[in-house]
Amino acid sequence: MPTQPPATTPVPPASAPAPLHWKLVADAADPHTQADFWAAALHYTVEDNSALIARLLTLGALPGEATVEHHGRAAFRDLIAVRHPEDPCDPETGTGLGRRLLFQRVPEPKAGKNRLHLDVHAPAGQRTAEVARLTALGARVLREVREPAGEWTVLADPEGNEFCVQ
Repeated sequence: MPTQPPATTPVPPASAPAPLHWKLVADAADPHTQADFWAAALHYTVEDNSALIARLLTLGALPGEATVEHHGRAAFRDLIAVRHPEDPCDPETGTGLGRRLLFQRVPEPKAGKNRLHLDVHAPAGQRTAEVARLTALGARVLREVREPAGEWTVLADPEGNEFCVQ
């Protein structure tokens, strides 16, 4: 009877670190207006943190002055986020657990060109229609770009932050 080779325990591959969760944070003079614009622009959902706010108010951990009413529900006065509608959210806080943009109130206005911006990808052949939809929401066209690498439109959101539509 042939002998079996000794059993070996497979060595698991070295574990790679898990990807980090992140959100993109944008400074804003009016975070709620920015959130409404970007939620409509990206077909995202404005986060509902009203249950968390109610809990914090009840515990005395949040002063009432730190809240506002937004779309008929309590919201933080100085920050609000939008999230992809298919991504999960924490049911106790309303905070998105996936793709999200957070808008935070800052006292100073935007100065200079963005160092980071969003590129919005319109469906094939729909860039002109998408630009028209976004301008109807409050964006303004800054310039049209035609280069050997492609064509896109540079716009500004209601607070002047540049973004592109390809």
